[in-house]
Amino acid sequence: MRTGGRGATVGIIGAMSAPLGGDRYALDITAEDRAELEVTTAAATLALRGPTTGPATYDVRLTAGEGSSLRWLPRPLISAAGSNLHQTYTVNLAAGARLLLREEQLLGRANEQPGHLISRIRAHRAGRTLLDQHTAYGEPEPGWDGPAVLNAHRAVGQLLVVDPEMDVRRDPVTLHEGTSDGCAVLAPLVGGPALLATAVAPTSSTLRELLDEALAHALGA
Repeated sequence: MRTGGRGATVGIIGAMSAPLGGDRYALDITAEDRAELEVTTAAATLALRGPTTGPATYDVRLTAGEGSSLRWLPRPLISAAGSNLHQTYTVNLAAGARLLLREEQLLGRANEQPGHLISRIRAHRAGRTLLDQHTAYGEPEPGWDGPAVLNAHRAVGQLLVVDPEMDVRRDPVTLHEGTSDGCAVLAPLVGGPALLATAVAPTSSTLRELLDEALAHALGA
């Protein structure tokens, strides 16, 4: 952990390499009023087949108080063949809080089909719903790899930016549409000031580049 003034950076180091089928993980992270907190992970999270066919669960609960800044920037989640993981983000923000949440998912390792991955993000600002999004990939989900969803891409990610001082009076922005290197869409959220970027790409490095470009657009760079 690094600290300086009101701010702190915390790195989470896992004792094991992965959530296995049947495991239950939960993280509760709070940035108190006027605090600045950045949370990262030391390595990627690797979801693996476990001793049971039941799903593992990974619940992340993020809370940001008035005037605070919370940045959740973990390494990617890798859905390995045979795994079964349900991941949820529950975000509660005060009206004057700032948030940067990045989610990156890699569907399978090299030359490997992914496991079954379900992810949900529920974000509330000042007690009102800001975002409630549900995604599901891998068998037995229908059409998850088709042209209307991933179009054979294996890296998918999202970036949620909330800032009371951000200008969100803009139309959705599409990045790299029509290329083989994936694409991203940056769109305002009703109930903001908030922007959500969603990206798909063939590789993790390209996905990160798309999300970084979307963040630059969001910040007006």
